[in-house]
Formats: sequence, structure tokens, C-alpha cells
Amino acid sequence: MPTTQPITTDPPLLRRLQSLCRGAELEGLGRRLGDLANLVAPDMNAIHTAMPRLRPEASAVERSASHLIDLGGKRLRPMCVALTSRLGTGFDERARELAIAVELVHAATLLHDDVVDVGETRRGAPAARLIFGNAVSIFAGDWLLVDALRRVRRAEVEGVLDQLFDVIEEMVLAESLQLERRGRLDTTEAQWLAIVEGKTAALFRWAMYAGARAGGVDPEHCHTLERFGADLGVAFQAVDDLLDLAGDPERTGKALFADLREGKLTYPVIVSIEREPKLVPLIEQIVEAEIPDPDLCREALRLIQQTGSLDDGRRLALRHAERAKAALLALPPSRARDALSTIADATVHRPA
Repeated sequence: MPTTQPITTDPPLLRRLQSLCRGAELEGLGRRLGDLANLVAPDMNAIHTAMPRLRPEASAVERSASHLIDLGGKRLRPMCVALTSRLGTGFDERARELAIAVELVHAATLLHDDVVDVGETRRGAPAARLIFGNAVSIFAGDWLLVDALRRVRRAEVEGVLDQLFDVIEEMVLAESLQLERRGRLDTTEAQWLAIVEGKTAALFRWAMYAGARAGGVDPEHCHTLERFGADLGVAFQAVDDLLDLAGDPERTGKALFADLREGKLTYPVIVSIEREPKLVPLIEQIVEAEIPDPDLCREALRLIQQTGSLDDGRRLALRHAERAKAALLALPPSRARDALSTIADATVHRPA
């Protein structure tokens, strides 16, 4: 599947984060992101070049998968594979295949999610299901998942394939729990965390483990990196939840309240409902409406802001980012370790 984006030495995530840091007067973090870009750019270019290519006689399934992959995304999970491999012997062909695999698994879940959630946009473009249909998008996700598993098998890194099977099972069970809680306003913070740990954090955890194993990092440090990935994933999702309510749609690529309209209760909404019962009928109307009333959304957002739940969500993200960075202290000092710490900080301040 050829990508339409040119090879770059400055991954899109880093460009966006550096711009954000300048705007927010976080120059120190901006400089660290520049160092991260210089360190990881060759690896990201190698990943970019080796992504699956679209054949001239490609099926609708392949074109559907290509539509999503060509949109790029943050490629944060492959970046984590590259960096953790550099904690050991370095980024090689095996680490590259594992990095591609984690991106393909992630893309597969997005294709499936958009069908389940009846999503209309993804990464600022029409969702693949709107172009190719729901059935084709489901098969495209399955196709990417098979490709990912084959790549992991070919890499022949001990323990990594079995670990991925376990992670995929965690993700499926978390998706099932989210489906059961869909539109349920009595969803608890504990249930939210269980969904996030399985649906989002588990794949970050595997990315850390896979890269470290490919780089020959010792088992104790591999487990340390898994803990880092788990907390990074929770921080990442906590920020995603904030962006659903207070993000810039031009940057996030989706409308405000998009998660809520799909029946997904985000962390700030869960906390706000506990503190302000008046929100319940407003949230119910937003979830049920085909096109929510903008005035209704503005009123709901006003009440949510009054509860302080957005600040709580930000603190939650910061807390998990700090826990992730603390785990790294068990590793020997290195440029790659510093880069992982930078990713933890940048995740909390990202604009999309």
C-alpha cells in the first residue's frame, strides 16, 4: 500500500507537538522534542518506506485499508518500538517489522471501531466505511490484523507473538465491556479505567515490550517498559477524552462530543455526571439526537466545565505520565530513555 505522504525526517506528531509547545511557552519540551526527532527520524523513515503497498490489482479490502493507512496518523506506537529497541542493540529489520505490526493492529481496531460506532470521520477524512461500506471495512481490519501477525511471526523475537495474542484478547474484551456500557450514564470511573487499560494501554504496553525484546533488553527492564507503556496509554486516553470536549476539531479531525454521540462516556463526563445531576437529561439528548442542538452542547459543556472535571482529567493524565517517567528511572541513562520521558510529557500536551 503506497503512502501518499512524502518521506520526512520530522514525523507529523513531532511537528504538531513542537508547534504546540512554542504556543504554550514550553520551550524546554520543544527542544527535547527536537532531539527526539533527530534520534528517531531514520527509524520512522524506514518504517514509512516498508509499510504495506497497494497493488495495481488491489481488492476493495486492500483499498479500504490503504485509505486509512495513507492518512498517516501519529505513528506513536511504532515510535515507541523504535525507541525501546535503541535501549538495547538498536533498531534493526526485526524491530522495523514489529513497529509496522503494531501500527497495523492499531489501524485494524480503528476500521472496526468506525463500523461499530457508526463513525463518519477519521483523521480529518471520511471514514473508510463511508467510502467502501461497513462489510469491506470489517474485512480490511481483519486483513491488516493477519498481516500484522505474520510480520511478528517472521521477526522471530522470542515471546513477542504470544504476548500479542494475549494483548489482542485484552483489547477484544475491553471493546466488549465498552459495548455493554454504551450510552450508560451510570458508567463508573473504575469501568472507564478497565476499558482504557484493555483497549488503549495494552497495545502501548506491547509496543514497549516488543521493541525491547527485539533490542535484546534484559527481561526485568522489559517488564519495566511494559509498566511505562501501561501508564502512557492511560495518559494518552485521558487526553483524548479531554480533546473530545475541549479540542480544536481542525486539529483533532473530529467534531466535539463525537465520542459522546457514539455512546462512549469519557472520563470528564463520568465525573461531571456524579457532581452535577442536571447534566443527565442534556447528555441523554446529545446521545440520542442524530444531529445534536449546538446550544444544547454548549450548555452541557458549560456545566461540565463548572464541575472541574476537565481539570481533573488533565491531572489524571499528568499523574499517569509522571508514573510512566518514574518507571524509566530503573533503566540505565541513555538518549533513548530520555526520549521516552519526552514522549510521556508530550502526550499530556498534545493538541490532537
